[in-house]
Amino acid sequence: MRPLEWLCRFGALVTAACLLVCAAPARAGCLGDVEPRHLVGAGRLCLFGFCLYDAQLWGDGAPDSFTLPFALRLTYRVHVKRARLVSTGLDEMRRLAVSPISDSVLSVWRKDMEQGLRDVAPGDTLCAVFLPRQGVRFYANGEPTAEIADPAFARAFFGIWLDTDSRAPALRKQLLHASQ
Repeated sequence: MRPLEWLCRFGALVTAACLLVCAAPARAGCLGDVEPRHLVGAGRLCLFGFCLYDAQLWGDGAPDSFTLPFALRLTYRVHVKRARLVSTGLDEMRRLAVSPISDSVLSVWRKDMEQGLRDVAPGDTLCAVFLPRQGVRFYANGEPTAEIADPAFARAFFGIWLDTDSRAPALRKQLLHASQ
């Protein structure tokens, strides 16, 4: 390859890399839905020494009153099928409910979760954004997957991590770090 041809190819490669890097902030993904935002807390979910995911809670503060938007971002360390994420999530939402959730509501919520969640592999990220009085918006690896216009679903979903009876109290405390 001649020096001039090499220089042109190298220049094209550098230009393409710059375009990708410069375009990345425009695709803010789930965190772009939360303004103002800062990292409220972060932690890791490990069971019996086996770590499943790293979690980050982003927002303007701890979401104790569910009046401001916030984002929960999970970065997985293992492979998990969507069906497993959905069934485990629904089991927890049912367990944490103040009153029983009807089968018809659970059926709708199952479809909502199937729309929003994806199979994950190590390094994959799922993110959910709480939208006050609206519902929740889901992202997988930075790309929107679903918006669920159901405030009751949104509160029940985020309760999996934020409810005082969460099965992961240490992670809950880490996520709500600023308010503890």
